[in-house]
Amino acid sequence: MTGGGFRLISERFKALSEPMRLRLIYALMDGEKTVGELVEETDSLQANVSKHLGILLDAGILGRRKEGLRAYYRITDETIYELCDLVCSSLEHRLAAELQSLSNPRQN
Repeated sequence: MTGGGFRLISERFKALSEPMRLRLIYALMDGEKTVGELVEETDSLQANVSKHLGILLDAGILGRRKEGLRAYYRITDETIYELCDLVCSSLEHRLAAELQSLSNPRQN
């Protein structure tokens, strides 16, 4: 892999490193939504939501379509579903192991 490849990978992870962006992705997992719907669902300010949507758009993770005065956002990079499942599954296993070790301290 070249340095440019690592840079692209780093940029993808950087786009996913902000909790608000993850909240927006999660909110869009069941279908496209308007900025207003995302503001309400994430309990955030419109300017903040718009800023993070722009970053996810630039990263190629989301897409946008205009209908009249409204913009609808959706996940366009289908690998995000797999990545989220993989990370969540890994964290669930890790937390389960930690809970197990806390409930059975003699086994440590």
